[in-house]
Amino acid sequence: MPLRLGATAPDFAAETTEGPIKFHDWIGDKWAMLFSHPKDFTPVCTTELGYVAKLKPEFDKRNVKAIGLSVDSVDDHKRWSKDIEETQGAAVNYPMIGDPDLQIAKLYDMLPAETAGAAAGRTAADNMTVRNVYIIGPDKKIKLIITYPMTTGRNFDEILRVIDSIQLTAAHKVATPANWKDGGDCIIVPAVSDEEAKAKYPQGWKTLKPYLRMVKQPK
Repeated sequence: MPLRLGATAPDFAAETTEGPIKFHDWIGDKWAMLFSHPKDFTPVCTTELGYVAKLKPEFDKRNVKAIGLSVDSVDDHKRWSKDIEETQGAAVNYPMIGDPDLQIAKLYDMLPAETAGAAAGRTAADNMTVRNVYIIGPDKKIKLIITYPMTTGRNFDEILRVIDSIQLTAAHKVATPANWKDGGDCIIVPAVSDEEAKAKYPQGWKTLKPYLRMVKQPK
């Protein structure tokens, strides 16, 4: 079944570069970013894995655990990690899931369920749809899915911005406008009446339209 926002992230057991995990247990009470790769030793993904390693303090600050998945073996991941550290100046400091039998890629609907065979002999182009980012909440629900083409490196600064928005809106009855950044004005969601808004936002808000009420970011 195709995955949708709000669906429970499929659970699985897998080998990783940091040992075996059961995915939901590994997430625990934290948030998670699962980001996938079509093949080891690919150029764009090499830069991405290194950049995420550099961003670990930012993910930690947001209570987010990063985990990578690539359609190859854990042994290949470990060899690739040496190239990542050498070329990107940062060692991979989060687990990378091995998926040599394509089971997790298919579980997450990144490859068709009927895909035959294993990773051996397949090229990155064969696996080009294994380029997703999933943000998963402590409730194990999928909060974000983004799919990137193979030739476009992912913007992890944007992903951090989206995490800030998701976590803010999970804690307060607000939405965030276009190009919002942490500290910027927010939108009071239509489900909140003006009476409820008076209690929640005694400092007031600006009404542009009855359905568009701007308010300072809640703390």
